[in-house]
Amino acid sequence: MVGERYAFTDPYEVRLYQYDASPETALPDAVVIPGSAEEVAQVARICAEEGVPIVARSGASSLCGGTVPVEGGVVITFARMDHILEIDLENLRAVVEPGVVNLALSQVLRPRGFYYVPDPSSQGACTIGGNVGTNAGGPHTLLYGVTVNHVTGLEVALTTGELLQLGPGKASELSGYDLTGLLCGSEGTMAIVTKIWVRLTPVPPVSKTLLAVFDDVTTASNAVSTVIASGILPAAIEMMDHLSIQAVEAASHAGYPLDAGAVLLLEVDGIAEVAGDVARRMAECCRAEGAREVRLARDEAERQALWKGRKGAFSAMGRLSPDFYVMDGVVPRTRLPATLDAIGKISERTGFKICNVFHAGDGNLHPLVLFDGFKEGEYEQVLRIGDEILKLCADQGGSITGEHGIGLEKRENIRYVFSDQDLSVMDQVRRVFDPGLRMNPGKVFPAAGGEAKPAVRMPAGKTTGRAGPGDEIWV
Repeated sequence: MVGERYAFTDPYEVRLYQYDASPETALPDAVVIPGSAEEVAQVARICAEEGVPIVARSGASSLCGGTVPVEGGVVITFARMDHILEIDLENLRAVVEPGVVNLALSQVLRPRGFYYVPDPSSQGACTIGGNVGTNAGGPHTLLYGVTVNHVTGLEVALTTGELLQLGPGKASELSGYDLTGLLCGSEGTMAIVTKIWVRLTPVPPVSKTLLAVFDDVTTASNAVSTVIASGILPAAIEMMDHLSIQAVEAASHAGYPLDAGAVLLLEVDGIAEVAGDVARRMAECCRAEGAREVRLARDEAERQALWKGRKGAFSAMGRLSPDFYVMDGVVPRTRLPATLDAIGKISERTGFKICNVFHAGDGNLHPLVLFDGFKEGEYEQVLRIGDEILKLCADQGGSITGEHGIGLEKRENIRYVFSDQDLSVMDQVRRVFDPGLRMNPGKVFPAAGGEAKPAVRMPAGKTTGRAGPGDEIWV
């Protein structure tokens, strides 16, 4: 279907597709690189007829093992399907293939005064197709929403070999069931996305960015609630704790204060007069909650430096530790102080340092547990810590993922937030699209009978996923 050059089973070549940005690994049986939606559909049909699992992958930046082929089969990768097919500024729409890198679309649009809003911290590496799979968020989720809020249509390939268009595409209104919303966040377990219609947004006239400095994470967390309670809805509120600041400043030299217990990065968009007034009000809220300093970025260069530091935070962790394991829990904003305090106690009890750098505005936590994969038994201990943190988030009235997805990593943890009946209904919906359960099997849903997941975890000493001080890796 795709030609010999773009389908291979050579053991050396397929090993390059056994991983993503998680510690999980598993070998595929074959890798296919289609060049069109029609080829994707036909490959899906052949796999379904032969009873072979299918895993779709683009940038391989999944942090939850979402694109690891745990049951073997065929990996379909979109290295050739990375084109911006259309830009329609009159209708504020663009049409892209799934392999288009998130940031690349905005780079093309910005000279024309527009951009694509969803901005995961990995936007320089992740693809829009992958963002659709996990319904990815980012620092500006607080005001603008997640991927599903900016996707107006999808073309998908089914296991029958059919191509189906979902959603209104360029139209503004939708009739019938919102199947686009259903597929966003389904992690490749229903169909393979081959084309995406996205909403475009004018670049704001002004963006004001504040850096608020606190002595501890509790006062910083209280400031987040105070800002929102005052009636202000910023474009973004990000938080970093003391350990995170040490790593980020060493890597970026953006001007983060090394003696701070925590910092908030707050941003507001709009016309100059309104944005300036809102920025002043946010500064007042932060000072009222104990901020010892609130600094407004003096110019665009300083603003970009602050954001580059924040978005490069995960890769900067290589300054502190050879390995880290990251969670993606969510809690209500009002539960941030209690949750962060509990995470601190877990760190003290276990002896593992835990950094906190996260989207504070919507309570999307990213605790990073620092460890050394070369030390026997540390990885297994870190997995137990991760499980404890996710259970903590669920018990606080939150969730076990805000944007990274369930994948393989959290498929047992999903029971913390969904009952067996909930999961049964989800499974019935999935089977409408994929009756043979060949689409990305082993992901999202718990193993039958609550059995442990397959042993595909990172062995001690494995270097996949390690971040070094000079790495340009944003996850």
